[in-house]
Amino acid sequence: MDIDDTPDEAAFRAEVRSYIEANLHLVARHSTEYPETKEQELLYRQTQKVLYEGGLVGAGWPTECGGRDATGIQQVIIGQEIGRAGIPPLIGGIGVGMCGPSVVVHATEKQKALLPRLLDGTDVWAQLFSEPGAGSDLAALSTKAVPVEGGWVVNGQKVWTSGAHYASWGILLTRTDTSVAKHKGLTMFIVDMTSPGVTVRPLRQLTGQSHFNEVFFDDVFIPDENLLGPVNGGWGVALTTLMNERMALGGGGGFGSDITALLKLAQEKLPKLDEGQQAIVRQDLGRLYAATLAVRWGGFRRLTSLSKGETPGPEASAGKLIGVSLVKDTVATACKLLGSDAAFAESADGTGYWQYMQGSLPGWAIAGGATEILKNILGERVLGLPQEPRLDKNTPVASQPQTADPVRSASNGAPVLQSTGA
Repeated sequence: MDIDDTPDEAAFRAEVRSYIEANLHLVARHSTEYPETKEQELLYRQTQKVLYEGGLVGAGWPTECGGRDATGIQQVIIGQEIGRAGIPPLIGGIGVGMCGPSVVVHATEKQKALLPRLLDGTDVWAQLFSEPGAGSDLAALSTKAVPVEGGWVVNGQKVWTSGAHYASWGILLTRTDTSVAKHKGLTMFIVDMTSPGVTVRPLRQLTGQSHFNEVFFDDVFIPDENLLGPVNGGWGVALTTLMNERMALGGGGGFGSDITALLKLAQEKLPKLDEGQQAIVRQDLGRLYAATLAVRWGGFRRLTSLSKGETPGPEASAGKLIGVSLVKDTVATACKLLGSDAAFAESADGTGYWQYMQGSLPGWAIAGGATEILKNILGERVLGLPQEPRLDKNTPVASQPQTADPVRSASNGAPVLQSTGA
């Protein structure tokens, strides 16, 4: 394992850093992770455009799709330098990191013509996967697409869809065949989010933001030309998306960066605690610092693989799993230091950083695969343990008991759960 840049990597890093520093005056400088107002949304779009013009968005994509054929380690270097400059996450991050790679691999040439507007921030894309009854078990989804003249009609509901309220397009996973096992009857579409019958409702989160959404599809027509991949081949397309998602969340060793902020908080708060409390917090700080180093060095191992041109495997799941646990413990220690101040939206000094982190944790723990799912991946694909029994794996969907199906209330349009079978 080598933690230093090669000469070529160092030169590339200098190029990226130089461009960012020369254009920092053009990018958004807000502390919020996602835009909360229309004005902020426009600034975030401008930020992505500036970065794209410097070749820093979708850099790993083929040149014919708007990228620069950058290597995996070059993409990591770009992400590191953007983070170092304090630039907020891309408004089109979901599209660039998760939806776009699936389009690059599976789309027709006409569909690929949409990609430049995704990269420069003109269009934001949403990932329409999870449902109220199909979260970690994505293949159990029930949103249906029925063939009609010239296309398909879609009915159903998606939930926890990041950025859907300002998205122009999305990739939509649907069920198109119930006569086969759940993984085999899925089809992926590219959907215009302005289509008649698409309703987006933001969901208020613990942080006070409304970045997640629930999305309803009521007789939404999608033309045949918007099929992404083959009919009933949607699971393969979805796997492309999910692999990119887990690499983005756990492949680069980005978790653990909050230890510096925690140590700064401890310097301020420790003198105000009694000796017993100080001893406990110091033990926590030592343990967390050691854990941060472990996560960081694990990230270096994955980066070394990228630097050698190797493809990271399931270890990205381990990076995400361990990283989330570390962030949880870090935030818990910060809340000990804050005391009763942690219960308010902002600390006494006017910042709400640790409160925001605390409110975000439940979502981060689930995003990219819940803990139990990631442990299954590591157990089965890394350790070679027997697969969990899956009684419905080869059973046609139509013969399985139906549980809950989201429908609209006729009185106010709010989603309710209605039983559709035993």
